[in-house]
Amino acid sequence: MSATVDANVLIYASNTADPLHDPAVKLVRRLAGGPELVYLFWPTLMGYLRIVTHPAILPRPLAPRDAMRNVEALLDRPHVRAPGEADGFWPIFRAAAGDRPRGNDVPDAHLAALMRQHGVRLIYTRDRGFRRFDGIDARDPFA
Repeated sequence: MSATVDANVLIYASNTADPLHDPAVKLVRRLAGGPELVYLFWPTLMGYLRIVTHPAILPRPLAPRDAMRNVEALLDRPHVRAPGEADGFWPIFRAAAGDRPRGNDVPDAHLAALMRQHGVRLIYTRDRGFRRFDGIDARDPFA
């Protein structure tokens, strides 16, 4: 079975000051070790880069080159995929987002739509909002 992770998991794994750092590192290493397919969608990776390099968000932000190396180390794994939106994405997004997407619902619906489009059902995340999307198994790996 394939899975994906939300940016928050990758951020915890990079933020040594976070209490969830150690379990997040273990999860990321397990997923990176394979052999199951892991999907890292571009919005997740870009969100990770935005947050872990931001000095107003993390007490010890990563240097951009280190954050980019982290992404590259994952993308270099043979069982990791990083697909984007394919033809027909908009109707899938509309179905995920509903009639009134706004605020933080937009990136969550974007990721849920990408998951649906690429047949990924499982996401490891602390974001409980993913539970609202039908067909998405949102698991808090730290619960």
